[in-house]
Amino acid sequence: MDRRETAALLAYIGRLDPRTIRTDQGEARDQLAQWHELLGDVPMATPHGWDARIAARQHIRTSPYQIVPADIGRPWESYRRDRLARHTDPTPSADPDDQAAWTAELVGTRHAVASGAAEPTHHRQITSGRTDPELEVRLRQVGSCIPAHARAALAPYRPARAAREAAIAAGQPDALAVRCEWCHAQAGEPCRRRRIGPDGGARGSAPRATPHPGRFDLAAAQQARQAQQPAMA
Repeated sequence: MDRRETAALLAYIGRLDPRTIRTDQGEARDQLAQWHELLGDVPMATPHGWDARIAARQHIRTSPYQIVPADIGRPWESYRRDRLARHTDPTPSADPDDQAAWTAELVGTRHAVASGAAEPTHHRQITSGRTDPELEVRLRQVGSCIPAHARAALAPYRPARAAREAAIAAGQPDALAVRCEWCHAQAGEPCRRRRIGPDGGARGSAPRATPHPGRFDLAAAQQARQAQQPAMA
């Protein structure tokens, strides 16, 4: 806060606690200089929850001791620490190869959060930076972030996924979109071979490259129901 804001804060405090009022002009000047020196980097108020007058009123209301600059500075430092503790750096929009611009954007974001000019970014928004428009165009062109030749090279190592993608490309129902009633694999998980021992207990559950036939039937029935819903609506 500047000297005028510091003077306004002292006037506000004086109305609540007359003990802080200085009637001598020299003492008042020294008091203003002291408070401004100690609180010059503390804002009067921010758009997101901080107000030095509220901190002053809270101290006067709850403490029998006369207020000093530290009673404003301590809550401000706690406010800053709390906001930074709840903040997770979002992905900067700057070019990662430009280290100076990348670092400057991170520092600027943290400063805005700490000073109360911006809200903290929570963990679920860690990748919420702006996407490069050129990257969006390229993704629309290739259709996937994995090139076709790389997907083909990975197919032998991901047989279940490769079979799923081939079935979807052929217009067949997505069997992994439903739960398998035979092996109890959840939606999105591959089916498993259930080897039953002489005692009736399961001896193994190796993943299958293709879903069980009954799972295809369930997926086809679900696809048919979804196709009927728009027509009924």
